[in-house]
Amino acid sequence: MKPWAVMVIGCGLWLAGCGDDDAPGEDAAIAADASDEVDGGERDGGDDPDLGPAVETVAVAWPRELRGVWLATVFNINWPSSQRLDAAAQQAELTELLDVAVATGLNTVFFQVRPEADAFYASELEPWSRYLGGTQGEDPGWDPLSFAVREAHARGLELHAWMNPYRAKGSASSTAAPNHISRTLSEYAYPYGSTVWMDPGAEPVQDHTLAVVRDVLERYDVDGLHFDDYFYPYPDGPFPDDATYAAYTAGGGTLDRDDWRRDNVNRLVRAIHGIVQEVRPDVRFGISPFGIYRPGMPEGIRGLDQYASIFADPVLWMAEGWVDYLAPQLYWPTTQTAQAYEPLAEWWGALAHDGHLVMPGNYLSKLGTDSDWTLDELRAQMDITRATPGTAGNIFFQIEPFAENLQGVRDVFRDEYYATPALTPPLATAVDATLAAPSVTPTDDGALVAVDASLRAVTVYREDGDAFVPSTLAPVVTAATAITLPLEPGRWAVAVVDRRGVESPAVVLDR
Repeated sequence: MKPWAVMVIGCGLWLAGCGDDDAPGEDAAIAADASDEVDGGERDGGDDPDLGPAVETVAVAWPRELRGVWLATVFNINWPSSQRLDAAAQQAELTELLDVAVATGLNTVFFQVRPEADAFYASELEPWSRYLGGTQGEDPGWDPLSFAVREAHARGLELHAWMNPYRAKGSASSTAAPNHISRTLSEYAYPYGSTVWMDPGAEPVQDHTLAVVRDVLERYDVDGLHFDDYFYPYPDGPFPDDATYAAYTAGGGTLDRDDWRRDNVNRLVRAIHGIVQEVRPDVRFGISPFGIYRPGMPEGIRGLDQYASIFADPVLWMAEGWVDYLAPQLYWPTTQTAQAYEPLAEWWGALAHDGHLVMPGNYLSKLGTDSDWTLDELRAQMDITRATPGTAGNIFFQIEPFAENLQGVRDVFRDEYYATPALTPPLATAVDATLAAPSVTPTDDGALVAVDASLRAVTVYREDGDAFVPSTLAPVVTAATAITLPLEPGRWAVAVVDRRGVESPAVVLDR
């Protein structure tokens, strides 16, 4: 008996040029109409001469875990390796890093596209990054973000756009392009330590950041929007915002300066959440705050007070639902008492609620730097994360040790932790959402599963005893070529997953 196959047809999710205005092919449209008749169980009333045999469905649940890595571009930490590479060499390096993510078993890449109020994408709002060609504003001749999204999706990876909201220059001595914010809003650009920082209390600066966010969400098929911990800078002397605070109080403002600074950050986070919900509600928005909220929280923890020192209040962001997740940077080993990994992970995990989750950030690049940072330390952190309520994955800073397979770390994660594929968790706004079962049409040599641009993946389960167990996770990528998933004789179930991470009931197939 020859094997059956599932063939995925229609407008693929991640094909360049397959946008909102593109309609599924005729077969997919017909199949999609038929899928409206499926309600998560057998069709009411049994067989229907017009609709065909009743469809048997079964509830399924693919394993969930965010398995992420930061791909840093600032100072050319990860990519590109040099500011002297041509476009072809840059693209080759980037695809190699995406292949590393796949080889490690990851499912999400956090790609730094705005390290210093610049752009790793074609923008009319900000100049090209100097980290591409050495000169800020110099066109590299291609669009890295568009390329990264396409290549990540082709590999079944989510691609999240990682931005820094207020850092204008990583090095104060660098030369800014004429359209850089440090020049167009120079009155709010402050030399601070070795950097230049934009004033978070200046409304024109806030408005510019929000415009950049909206622009990326409207023009790029990213799966997530990610901010790190740089709102107000880490303390290096008094922050020079006397003028903007004086303007605030002169206008009737009554908050003291610390509360005013926190309110500036809170208003930005709330506004970004609103833009995401308006423009791309299928995008995951999250922030990676400093790993300690306040000293003594939890008991025994000592270190920087981010609430009082950098004016970030991630507890509020989480409680208000302005972020889908927090990725606290737990950059200390389990052996360090003052910043111990386990109690910190538990404290942050307790903030999770209603699908708003915690994915600890782990300091992968410390591997091998001293006796505390070993493969066993990373194993311990993974085990703690997976055992902690409220946590749903990890994000590793940064990709280089995986790329080098330092001390065999890539092999450890591929074989011990990420041996079987996982979907990322559903978005917080979709934890109670439902999705219709797919239309599956058996044919002489396979079965057709209709898909459209709202879908992310097809999940295939095989019957094992009295249950259906995960077998194949296939990204929905292409519109023009069917995806063939061979199915040996047996009993199978096929479901689809949408852009929000919602999985449908599975249609049962006997082969």
